[in-house]
Amino acid sequence: VPLKIESLAGLGVIKVECGSQFSVALTRSGSVYTWGKGDYHRLGHGSDDHIRRPRKVAALQGKKIISIATGSLHCVACSDQGEVFTWGDNDEGQLGDGTTNAIQKPRLVVALQGKKITRVACGSAHTLAWSTDKPLSSSRVPTKVPMEYDLLRDFSPSLLRNRLVLLHHASDLLCPIVSMLPLNGEVSLNSLRSILVYTTKEATFRKVVQSTMVRDRQHGPVVELNRIQVKRSRSKGGSGLAGPDGMKSVFGQMVSKKSFLTQESLFLPHRVWKVKFVGESVDDCGGGYSESIAEMCDELQNGSLPLLIPTPNGRDDTGTNRDCFLLNPHANSFMHMNMFRFLGMLMGIAIRTGSPLSLNLAEPVWKQLAGMQLTLADLTEIDRDYIPGLLCIRDMGADDKELNTLDMPFSIPSSAGIDVPLSSCYRRITHANKHEYIRLALNYRLHEFDEQVQAVREGMAKVVPVPLLSLFSGYELETMVCGSPDIPLNLLKSVATYKGVDITSPLVQWFWEVMEEFSNQERSLFLRFVWGRTRLPRTIADFRGRDFVLQILDKYNPPDHFLPESYTCFFLLKMPRYSCKAILREKLKYAIHFCKSIDTDEYARVAMPGSTHTSTNSDSDGLESFASEDIASL
Repeated sequence: VPLKIESLAGLGVIKVECGSQFSVALTRSGSVYTWGKGDYHRLGHGSDDHIRRPRKVAALQGKKIISIATGSLHCVACSDQGEVFTWGDNDEGQLGDGTTNAIQKPRLVVALQGKKITRVACGSAHTLAWSTDKPLSSSRVPTKVPMEYDLLRDFSPSLLRNRLVLLHHASDLLCPIVSMLPLNGEVSLNSLRSILVYTTKEATFRKVVQSTMVRDRQHGPVVELNRIQVKRSRSKGGSGLAGPDGMKSVFGQMVSKKSFLTQESLFLPHRVWKVKFVGESVDDCGGGYSESIAEMCDELQNGSLPLLIPTPNGRDDTGTNRDCFLLNPHANSFMHMNMFRFLGMLMGIAIRTGSPLSLNLAEPVWKQLAGMQLTLADLTEIDRDYIPGLLCIRDMGADDKELNTLDMPFSIPSSAGIDVPLSSCYRRITHANKHEYIRLALNYRLHEFDEQVQAVREGMAKVVPVPLLSLFSGYELETMVCGSPDIPLNLLKSVATYKGVDITSPLVQWFWEVMEEFSNQERSLFLRFVWGRTRLPRTIADFRGRDFVLQILDKYNPPDHFLPESYTCFFLLKMPRYSCKAILREKLKYAIHFCKSIDTDEYARVAMPGSTHTSTNSDSDGLESFASEDIASL
């Protein structure tokens, strides 16, 4: 039962920290009190005696301490003058004095003098100290909702702040008991996905993973891989499958050897296997293992394997997700399913070891891997013309002879572009069966990848607790597996050309400064807006002669009232001649957040709300009714 510590009553305690069997309290006046187990000098009183009641640390008398932290057996304190004091165990050099000798009483860390430290923190056997240029304000609630959070613009910042506090509190209460909740139902893992705060649910997930970690081995089994045979096995020109079903690829070789990967090795925190490359002088101390992972990621996306296919948008070079891949719905043999399971194991290994994979899968794939169902919007993300085509068939009237004239088969192209019959009862689309055709066509595309997704999840389940992935969105799962995509601006600058403006112009300088200020997520949104992709190619050669073109136009008057235009087919951004950097940032930021859907690669001219020039999206007209009429029966 919690008991009040009477000796601390009235002292104005503002912070309490706990180490291994001892506690530290900081008062409003800047005094520090410690009590508990005293060996290793963790209490700072100059002896190893155990203290059963809080005692003021005399060595800090006259110092106003503003921040304290505890490790397992050591402490750190920071004064209002920016001084840092440490004491306790020092076997890992955590006290910062350059030795590994324990310190009995708080001692000034000389190396940090003059650094104006304002905050300190500790791990089990390490210490952190940092300074802030500006003092924390009494209220960090913004004065207005940032532009990119358009759906929240009608709510006051204080209301949103209170809502965030509530969500954090709910997350703290629910995350410790998620293992007791069912997968589906009114209160289930799926229903909590959008409610729980990402950092809290990820910490819960990591805690489960850490509890199953095997730490008494440096690496798993030694695996021989032959990279030399890969090039020989691919067809002339270095393209095509690496042997039958890609089994001579590095990925295929690993699939054939995955029986060597025991449960213990899959639970290792670092190298799940050790690599010996045949015919290569590689002593794998970690580099060979990482190289094998990178090689397999390349093979998955360069045509060496039949598991992944470009999105329909990528094949047609139109719409979004052009640079992304989907699971191949026609790779459904026993061998293919085995390969998909190994792909899932690789994803699980990436999550467990914290070593991201370089995979560029479309977001709908990640959604399904997280246990979410696809929607009509997801289909449009990967195949821009699919829904409009079905809308066109739906809207053909009974007296319209065009449907009969077209004589369309009762089949649908898969995401791989292969015609798939939808029914054995019908051979052609007619007015009588067109709604049945639309229903079956939607059902096929919404569940096209189910078999492959299930195999990947089975592989992931061998490494990480897959049921808990239902807590995460597709984007969050992608971040856990692949990390945050890095958009190197130097690479983009190296392929940039300019029209209507000189490279030394302030406008060009403002543009690149704004791009530097963007987060990686915003840079990804920019690429999607201007090129229909979310990541840059890895090298200049991979651009294949395609330049990024920045063109400045003088036809807009006044220029500050207009947004940029993008021609995704030509990797072209057209901008008005903005008057200042702030306006450029505002217009570009608005464009990348709210002008993502482009129906044609003609003018993407849009303006801020209230202008006579607005963006349109003809594909969206009737989509809601289309969904309600034709998908409700699925």
